[in-house]
Amino acid sequence: MTTLQDKTMVIIGAGSGIGRRIAEDATAQGAQVISAGRPELDLTDEDTVRALAERVGELDYLISLAADHANGPITELDRYAVHRAFDAKVIGPILLAKHFAPRFRAGGAMLLFSGVAAWRPVPGRAVMATTNAAAATLAEALAVELAPLRVNAISPGIVDSGVWDGPGKEAFFRSVADRNPARRVGTAADISAAALLALTNPFLTGTTLHVDGGGRLV
Repeated sequence: MTTLQDKTMVIIGAGSGIGRRIAEDATAQGAQVISAGRPELDLTDEDTVRALAERVGELDYLISLAADHANGPITELDRYAVHRAFDAKVIGPILLAKHFAPRFRAGGAMLLFSGVAAWRPVPGRAVMATTNAAAATLAEALAVELAPLRVNAISPGIVDSGVWDGPGKEAFFRSVADRNPARRVGTAADISAAALLALTNPFLTGTTLHVDGGGRLV
């Protein structure tokens, strides 16, 4: 396994609970972490993606956690919101790959974020299911095209990362834990551990790691 000591890691979307935990864990293991998100990076603007790549220079690892949800019944969806969701999960990562791929050092890796909705779609989450599935497929395609640069994806399940904070959270988490084979919801630490594994295992590429407590199975 490769260590993170003195490696340069770029995290897109480190403001999330999961992103912050990955940044903290990577830093603790000796990585130099560069965080980018709104407003300094607009994944819908190729010029800002190019500028970030030029500013960073050589790197070892890149993680994209960017997401922009367009939830609701199909008959009520706003086209602009749908487009933003694809920009964050699919088009943005393609632009990141385009401008960062030539800058990776030997042994480098990219990590995209999918999600359990791709395997367990529910009403009102059609766009989320589709963009998550596309992210997983994109990781496979990039792993082939950009080899030997490794590209993988993480598919989290329901995670206590702050996204679900609000009324009804505890009841919802209990219902998830009751049916999940793992009998609990996930934590940011669970996802961070899997992310760092995906980045540092030199024989892992083109794979989606399902860190969902078995949620996609039930």
